[in-house]
Amino acid sequence: MSTAKLIQGNAAIAQGAFYAGARFYAGYPITPSSEIAQIAASEMPKLGGVYMQMEDELASMGAIIGASLSGAKAFTATSGPGFSLMQENLGMATMGEVPLVVVNVQRSGPSTGLATRPAQSDMMQLRWGRHGDQSVVALIPATVAECFELTVKAFNIAEKYRTQVIVAPDEVVGHMRESFRLPEPGELEVIDRVKPAGEPKDYKPFSFEPGAVAPLAAYGSDYIFHVTSSMHGEDGYSCNTPDNAARRVAQLHTKLEQDIDDVIMVKEFDVEGCEILIVAYGVVTRAARTAAAKAREKGVKVGVLQLQTVWPFPAKAVAKAAQNASSVIVPEMNYAGQMAGEVRKVVGDASMVRTVNSYNGTIMFPDAIEKALY
Repeated sequence: MSTAKLIQGNAAIAQGAFYAGARFYAGYPITPSSEIAQIAASEMPKLGGVYMQMEDELASMGAIIGASLSGAKAFTATSGPGFSLMQENLGMATMGEVPLVVVNVQRSGPSTGLATRPAQSDMMQLRWGRHGDQSVVALIPATVAECFELTVKAFNIAEKYRTQVIVAPDEVVGHMRESFRLPEPGELEVIDRVKPAGEPKDYKPFSFEPGAVAPLAAYGSDYIFHVTSSMHGEDGYSCNTPDNAARRVAQLHTKLEQDIDDVIMVKEFDVEGCEILIVAYGVVTRAARTAAAKAREKGVKVGVLQLQTVWPFPAKAVAKAAQNASSVIVPEMNYAGQMAGEVRKVVGDASMVRTVNSYNGTIMFPDAIEKALY
């Protein structure tokens, strides 16, 4: 059995990808995600995989789409400005139902902003960065262990549902070092995509049945199929009829909605019977738990709900946790309270939601949350 060792969050993400079976990486290094590219460049050849240094983020996305359609588990890593450039091809992957994982180590912005400083200000870009009506999955780790575990989970979700999964730690989580034991092969579940088993001439690369996910053949196999970013039918060729468009868009949503509990992940800390609920994600979870612990020492029942999955938004979990609380506090490292708006939508009384925000490129400390508790 392996022993625990000190490991960086970004390194844990890379190791999680390898553990999940990723054998193709294409990317353009950018702070604070560069360690992931560096490790992929070093380790991929040893695993029989491929590392490609691309000229920019647009090309990086194109490369991992092609690799995934050729049968490989593929991923890339970037930060805010690079993630913005990836949106068009990320939308193409959505339309083509191409399984892949994108890591966005969030840094302070706007634009190139503060390259080495933390933020949680890409939360809406994760969800709505692409145009059109589509679904996406986004996971936010708060510890080094979660960097590994959620990356494995990201590949599993991507392969199972033929979708794109974004892993988005903030800079602090990406660069922090904690003791962690890498799981042995077989300890964590690893899911591979379903491949077609019928006659190649009968193969349909897309299914429009609600909640269904079609098997995905690899380019270069006996199954010849077409993928386009335009509206298309079950055979992959363009089809612009209203009925076809409605079925296509609905299927992109329902394939995740049917197994929403498989996708949604939250952690509860003293939530049952709490008077004040803190809803947090990423590194702020750690400050929230410290603030809550101090409050409970003073007799104030404070619970913390950590969102590991932010998209799809865990509406049921938040509503349930908040049902007996008198107030809900949402601390975030962004100005507008990007996730607080989602919390307000699902609690019984939106006026009970209060925000704590920092947006100066520094980490949020527990005392900032403590002040909002009393």
